Amino acid sequence: MFAKNPRPQGHLELIEIYSESLENNLLGDSATRQCPVYLPPDYHPEKSYPLIIELAAFGNSGLGRIGWQGFKESMPERLDRLIAEGMPPIIVAFPDCFTSLGGNQYINSSALGNYEDFLKGDLLSALEANFPCGGIGRRGLIGKSSGGYGALVNGMRHASTWSAIACHSGDMGFEWVYLPEIPKALMTLENYGGSYENFLRTVQTSPKLKGNDFTTLMILAMAASYDPNPNEYCGIQLPVTSTTADLIPEQWQNWLQWDPLEMVPHYLTNLKSLKFIFIDCGIYDQYYLHFGARRLSSLLNNYQVPHIFEEFPDNHSGLDYRLDHSLPLMARALST
Repeated sequence: MFAKNPRPQGHLELIEIYSESLENNLLGDSATRQCPVYLPPDYHPEKSYPLIIELAAFGNSGLGRIGWQGFKESMPERLDRLIAEGMPPIIVAFPDCFTSLGGNQYINSSALGNYEDFLKGDLLSALEANFPCGGIGRRGLIGKSSGGYGALVNGMRHASTWSAIACHSGDMGFEWVYLPEIPKALMTLENYGGSYENFLRTVQTSPKLKGNDFTTLMILAMAASYDPNPNEYCGIQLPVTSTTADLIPEQWQNWLQWDPLEMVPHYLTNLKSLKFIFIDCGIYDQYYLHFGARRLSSLLNNYQVPHIFEEFPDNHSGLDYRLDHSLPLMARALST
């Protein structure tokens, strides 16, 4: 029988952070954010620990990542076990970056908020001011799906801040992960007169999502992340025509400039300076992300960027067990 550990070894603290970077977003979301922080079993304020920030997947939040789970480990329990098994003690932060559109991609957006600035600015400053952690060469980002995307892109763009990144099944290869979903979103929107506002108001007040609601919500959030239009409701504009789904090249290009596969050649110096890059994906990923991950690894090999790339026989769901591979490796890289 599976037995839960009744006595956590590490402990959690909750801090609250106000961020100017998140003010004035078009969604009207709060600029004050909560962030649970895991402190390891041997925690002592006079010691110094590597800092890892976990970025939640779309539809989740750091607050959701720390909760108790039946028949499997919570994140604090997993960290307790990995440290007991020999992983260097680390401090891990779980920021709440949820938005009214279900999440974000951890980049700056006039619609969703400037989350890229939040991560390397107000969040990081608050963590390092309150806990003996981080510092140059001792900061890492890790995440799955949208969180993996955020870890990869922020590490790529801000290697002077972040020194290690782990991307589990992160968004990349946009023509495969997003384009097949856009017609589905259009079909859902037709039930609401083609109105983003009608759809969102219904979703946000309904007792549960149904049908393709989650996929539609995700696509609208991607539009507000990669190509926000302040003249549209919540900054949303899709890169296709509403009735025939014809691609609008200039708008789709605004999405593609945020595809990690397009970004790599522009950030080679940064990528080569990172201490640790970990990329993985399941070979049955529902969003075809394994094809993008393979292309990314091939690109990094061609440009001689050191990294670890792993595939595993699973899909896009329930991937926390993969952290048993990446977290110890990241913790060791940040401890040296």
